[in-house]
Amino acid sequence: MRFILSLLTWWHAETLGTRLFTWRRGIRVGEDEQGNIYYRNKDDSRRWVTFNGEPEASRVSPDWHGWLHHTFDENPAEAALGHANFQKPHQDNLTGTDAPYVPAGSMRLAAGKTASPDYEAWQPE
Repeated sequence: MRFILSLLTWWHAETLGTRLFTWRRGIRVGEDEQGNIYYRNKDDSRRWVTFNGEPEASRVSPDWHGWLHHTFDENPAEAALGHANFQKPHQDNLTGTDAPYVPAGSMRLAAGKTASPDYEAWQPE
């Protein structure tokens, strides 16, 4: 079923064209901790990723994102970037899941929580 979906759609996995291009011209560069595989072509003019699982762009870490967009030439598999001690580890975008970021005072009421008491709803005059 996954193969048939990849023939017809791009949002389930890489398309057949991407799969063939990767097979013929792709040079595997590395893999991240989530199992996403990164490729480049022979002259390094194109760089791309094939996702392990759901193709969601927020699953690409900032290190690999910089490499994909030619911000730096060394890929994170060969030369890891230095990180400051205040930087948090990469986290996927949780919007649309059961665990999104909800700031204090949000109108979104979680189970057992109420909105901040300083909020007053606007009333037309």
